Amino acid sequence: MIFRTLIWAALAVALLVGSVQSGLQQWQTVPIILAAEAFESQKAAAPEPVVAPAAHVHADGAAHDHGADAEAWAPADGVERHFWTWVANVLHAFSMALLVLAVMAVCQWRGSALRAVPLAAWVAAAGWLSFHFWPSLGLHAEIPGMDAARLGSRQGWWVLAAGGAALACASVALMRSPLRWAAAVACLALPFVVGAPHIVADPLAGFTGEAQAALRQLGGEFIWATTWLSLSFWVSMGAAAGLAFQRWLSPAVAAVLARTGADHAPTMEAPQ
Repeated sequence: MIFRTLIWAALAVALLVGSVQSGLQQWQTVPIILAAEAFESQKAAAPEPVVAPAAHVHADGAAHDHGADAEAWAPADGVERHFWTWVANVLHAFSMALLVLAVMAVCQWRGSALRAVPLAAWVAAAGWLSFHFWPSLGLHAEIPGMDAARLGSRQGWWVLAAGGAALACASVALMRSPLRWAAAVACLALPFVVGAPHIVADPLAGFTGEAQAALRQLGGEFIWATTWLSLSFWVSMGAAAGLAFQRWLSPAVAAVLARTGADHAPTMEAPQ
C-alpha cells in the first residue's frame, strides 16, 4: 500500500516538475545550445585521439556525442524534439521525486519533528548540493563542440563528487557525534583531492579565433543558465514533493507506524 502511494505521489510530482523544467529549458538553455551547435560545422578535426570529439554535458549532467557515427537517430526539430525532451525531463524528475519522498519517509520513521514542506526543502537543498552544485565546481556544464577528458573519467569523478556530497549531508543529518562535521568535510574534500579530469589543451582549439570568442561567451552564459535551471528544478521539487508527501505519503507512513506499534517522536501533521 505504501509503495503504491509512493509511486503515484512521485509520478504526480514528476509530471509537474518535469513540465516546469521543460518550459524553463526552452527559455534558458535551448537557445544557447542551438547557438553553439551552429559553430560545430566549423570545427577542425581533433589533433589528438585521446580527446572525445564534440562531447559535452547538457543541463541534466548527461554527456552527449555529436559525432555522426555515435548519433544513429535523433528526434526531428520542432514538436518531436520538444516531446522527447519533456519525456526525458519527466523521467528524470520521477527518479528524483522517488528519492526525495523516500528520504522524507525515512525521516518521518526516525521521528522527525519537521513539517512536510520544511523537511522537503532541506532534502531538496541536499539534492541540489549533491547532484549539481558540488560536481559543477570541478566539471562545468559544457556547450556543444567543446573537447573534454574521457567520458568514463568524467562520469567516475561526477559519481565521486555527488556521492561525497550526499554522504556529507547524511553525516550531518543522521550522526550525533561531534565528529560528524569532520566526516562531512572529509567527504566533501575527497573528490577535489582526487582531482577532476581535464584536458591540457584548449577545449576550443579546433575553432577559429572569432568562433572561439563567441563560444567562450556562450559557454559562460551556459554555466549560469544551467545553474539557475538546476536551482529551479530543486526548488520546484521541494515544493511539490512537500505538498505531495503531506497529502498522501505522510498519512500512509503514520498508519504503518501505528500498526507496528512503533514509538517515535511527533510526526508531521497530515491535513484534516
